[in-house]
Amino acid sequence: MSLEQLKAFLAKVKGDSNLQVKLKAAKSPDDVVGIAKEHGHEFTADKIEELSQEELEGVSGGGISHVGGDNMCTG
Repeated sequence: MSLEQLKAFLAKVKGDSNLQVKLKAAKSPDDVVGIAKEHGHEFTADKIEELSQEELEGVSGGGISHVGGDNMCTG
């Protein structure tokens, strides 16, 4: 459940438009964790908050644009 797992998942997302669509539909960090687990990556929702805004914006050209508290906005 590491930050490295989250970064590996985000790298996978960059090249997978189906995953990008799923993430854009995610309503919470826990939704993202569930999607990642379906694709073989395990980390906790708190790891998402450890990433910088720049790292998050790099996913699908800004697919995840803001994470804060219990809310995650997609762009």
